[in-house]
Amino acid sequence: MSDSQRTPDQERLLIIDDDEQLCFVMERAMRRRGYDVVVAHTYDQALAVARETPPALATLDLKLESDSGLKLLPALLKVAPACRVVVLTGYSSIATAVEAMKLGAANYLCKPADADEILQSLERETGDGDVQIADNPPSVNRVTWEHIQKVLQEHDGNISATARALGMHRRTLQRKLQKRPVRH
Repeated sequence: MSDSQRTPDQERLLIIDDDEQLCFVMERAMRRRGYDVVVAHTYDQALAVARETPPALATLDLKLESDSGLKLLPALLKVAPACRVVVLTGYSSIATAVEAMKLGAANYLCKPADADEILQSLERETGDGDVQIADNPPSVNRVTWEHIQKVLQEHDGNISATARALGMHRRTLQRKLQKRPVRH
């Protein structure tokens, strides 16, 4: 369905996030915009809801309590192949953005993102050649964060294997991963 043919009242939106407060706020905002909203907080809940009534749209948190949104994405699209999914994360990295797109995400947004930004990213079906390009390169801290995320992705999220590959202690890596990523 093209952007001009979309009407919110026709579409079910599945919000998948383990942050209950964020889900509550987003659910209210999307209902006000006319969407039929359902919420899931876990991998299993999301698949059960999608099997019951496949959603047309979904937001998917990259980092669920005990699972990765990247692991849920292909399973969700298998159950609801026509679903357009935007991956949301407070832990953005180039590696996870690339993987999300390869796995079938329609878009990838950094938190915090408001309802209008999310809907805009779900509705866009083509890339934007006019997107702003940063004037300065990323900081050393940002490059370090990106590298850690890339190596973590290469080791399927295994902290111990990633720490060995990076030549650092596992607990040091865990502390680094608990921090929010640095801005560019």
